[in-house]
Amino acid sequence: MEINKKVDKGEDNSPEGEMTKEDVSEANEGDIVLGCHIRLSSHQRPVIHQVASAPMPSDCEFSFFDPSEPQCREVLLDPSTTIPELFAILRQWVPQVQKNIGVIGNEILKRGCGVNDRDGLTDMSLLHYCCKAGAPGIGDAETAASFARQLLALGADPNLRSRWTNMRALHYAAYFDVPQLIQVVLQDAQPGEVDATCSDFDFGTALHIAASNLCLSAVKCLLELGANPAFRNEKAQCPADVVPDPLDMPLDMADVAAVAKQLRTLLREALPRPSTPLPLTLQAQSPPALSDKARVQLATMGIRLGDRVAIAGQKVGTLRFCGSTEFSGGLWAGVELDKPEGKNNGSVAGVQYFTCRLKHGIFAPLSKISKPLERPKATKVHTPVRPPRRIDLSRITSRINTAQQKDQPRTKCCLGPSLLSSTYSPRSWSQPCFSRQFFMCIYRLDRTGAVLSH
Repeated sequence: MEINKKVDKGEDNSPEGEMTKEDVSEANEGDIVLGCHIRLSSHQRPVIHQVASAPMPSDCEFSFFDPSEPQCREVLLDPSTTIPELFAILRQWVPQVQKNIGVIGNEILKRGCGVNDRDGLTDMSLLHYCCKAGAPGIGDAETAASFARQLLALGADPNLRSRWTNMRALHYAAYFDVPQLIQVVLQDAQPGEVDATCSDFDFGTALHIAASNLCLSAVKCLLELGANPAFRNEKAQCPADVVPDPLDMPLDMADVAAVAKQLRTLLREALPRPSTPLPLTLQAQSPPALSDKARVQLATMGIRLGDRVAIAGQKVGTLRFCGSTEFSGGLWAGVELDKPEGKNNGSVAGVQYFTCRLKHGIFAPLSKISKPLERPKATKVHTPVRPPRRIDLSRITSRINTAQQKDQPRTKCCLGPSLLSSTYSPRSWSQPCFSRQFFMCIYRLDRTGAVLSH
């Protein structure tokens, strides 16, 4: 079981869609892609090894590598077996491989692999693989923890991120529910590193990752080591909010539902209790200081903090922030929207740039900000009153259709002397055309004082 590779996220100018500093770690200045047969000592700069297939004995009956089998062990110990081929063995998600992480890992180091070198396919280091290898039911946690201590003693970087998954060793240990590896990785960590975020999990922490994956042991371990249960991801969710809902699980998953319920209770009880009620409305805050670059740019646009602005001519709100951010380079605008159409409360990845209500905050490149277009006020059109016109009724004639009624008896109708003369038949009374026109003539003539006679 491998963490799926992440493909290009598309060209979205919002923080959620754009590749950020955290999404893709910048390639180290000394990172080199190596071929199969180049040897380096562990103190040299980290390299990315080429991709290869796992070596298998020609007459092996198994589809996976088993170091306990004599033929496989012979391949493992063969000096001609390359580092990329050994990395390919580590990618096999079977107990025979994962329980032998120390044996296979040491063979990789013996061939000159640097302790922070990466597998060309997964972009994972040996420490990353080690944190996976302790997964319950697949590997052995104590064996993996022992090899992790060895790697850290050799200079393995626990903060190194995979460029595909953006995960640190801590995140892998949380994802695969290995508390022993969490303790080893955080043993010499700096304050706050337990809450390091991962963009592929909505900028959540290791506690978010463990909670969403129902890793109860990892959650308990992280809380004991000081993980913040109130930390909110970019969707404004704390770890308790990302636990799958037990009510949505089928009856045959009763055990999993029980774990989910227990996790929710544990994480909610760990939340700090406010001593005073939260204010219903946010207090007005002084605007943040602007950098010279941001001030000049806003001045050229004729916009100031607190002005009404539109994002790409669509969403409208108030400009609350303008400047550089930790999630991406360049100048970004933070806008408090009028409607709950945003993505945050003014914070991204744990950094609060401004404060607003939940889902009313959004960030966009400054180039997409403009003044909202004012709708033109409706003007009343005054139509001059015209005096009533006198109608010459002597020209009015009936338009009653009497076609196809030659055999019917005719009756003469006179509407006023010498004003209207027509012939009609009783049959034509039922025709809508006749009724409408006939009575309209009667109505108009009667209003003008004409004599009506039959």
